[in-house]
Amino acid sequence: MSFARAIRRTVRAALPPLLFLSLVGYFGWNATQGAHGLRSYRNQLTLLGQADAAKTAAVAEQAAWTQRVSGLRDGGLDADTLNERSRSMLNLAEPNELVVPYGNNRLY
Repeated sequence: MSFARAIRRTVRAALPPLLFLSLVGYFGWNATQGAHGLRSYRNQLTLLGQADAAKTAAVAEQAAWTQRVSGLRDGGLDADTLNERSRSMLNLAEPNELVVPYGNNRLY
């Protein structure tokens, strides 16, 4: 009987610290590995960096297109440049002109 009492006393003494340690372990694991933990935070920072790079590229592309479109407005339209550009895009030439072919990496 005293052996069973010693076991019960040991279990009663060990149960609260074990419960506390298991709760600390659970919350510690979730703080590092969980959906809102440190690993998820690092992944979110990586995605944020990629989104910032994509935004920078999009803003640069928008600026390039804005500059190209501004040349087509009435005040900035040059008839000679327009004629030259349209004939080069349509692959047309006058009989007395010299045609110099460019490579495949032409900018339009």
